[in-house]
Amino acid sequence: MKLWPILAVFAGLLIPGYSQQRRPVVAESPADQNRIILDVTRVNLLFTVADKKGRFVTDLTKDDFEVIESKKAQNVLEFVAETNLPLRLAVLVDTSNSIRERFKFLQEAAVEFINSVVRPAQDKAVVVSFDSSAELVADLTGNIDTLAKGVRDLRPGGGTALYDAIYFACRDKLMQDQPRHKFRRAMIILSDGDDNASRYTREQALEMAQKADVVIYSISTNHMKLPTDGDKVLKYLAAETGGVAFFPFKVEDLSQSFENIANELRHQYNMAYSPEPLKTDGLWHPISVKVKGRKDLVVRARPGYYAPKFDR
Repeated sequence: MKLWPILAVFAGLLIPGYSQQRRPVVAESPADQNRIILDVTRVNLLFTVADKKGRFVTDLTKDDFEVIESKKAQNVLEFVAETNLPLRLAVLVDTSNSIRERFKFLQEAAVEFINSVVRPAQDKAVVVSFDSSAELVADLTGNIDTLAKGVRDLRPGGGTALYDAIYFACRDKLMQDQPRHKFRRAMIILSDGDDNASRYTREQALEMAQKADVVIYSISTNHMKLPTDGDKVLKYLAAETGGVAFFPFKVEDLSQSFENIANELRHQYNMAYSPEPLKTDGLWHPISVKVKGRKDLVVRARPGYYAPKFDR
């Protein structure tokens, strides 16, 4: 088998009709093949480093880190402390009946986040709502007014198709701009996490987020003091993509959660390496990133990647 240093393209069908605003997203069969673009020869990692008190550490260099894959230290090809990478954001808003009583509060918080984070000249965001199905509310744009209007026009009702919304936003929106390492991709989910209507499973949604290099930040709308199964889902999705889950109980707490996300998006490192040995098996490959000799520092990064696959 020959390995060509080009982009590997997984052929598939795109869901029709996504270009129109407020059009319901119709999930395809989970067995369908998907069009995924992956770089064969490099793995890109965006990650943050913080001390035990949660303060960002931004003055580290390439030589301070080690990357381990398949129990072998990897040779880092590129390294930079990124503060101004263009953002590609997806804001997923739960509009199901289960969050009706906090919906107005949720809308205004989402608008506040968009206004404070999106830089119209270089960033783009997409707004997707979901109840019994996922729905495109505002297509990928840097126009803040368009994004804010889309959020404010939402109305609650129906079930919860969280996984379908994640799958769609990652595959059909956040992966549009290439090359992928030139953009920072993140998803903010506002939901109680209780999916009851998706055609895709939690693992299929997570796999698509991982293939798209999307970091998930979830904000729970559960205002009870006791954690729910939905809260566990939100924690899991965030942890498996290198993100964070937040559980605010008051308006002030939610504003702080959004501020924390905004700060993190501006204080990340960007690293690239060529896997050794190079494998094109289509499988999940665990990786770990550590700061050498600094147990007082915590690195938060995605725990692995999906390799491309070539037929022999």
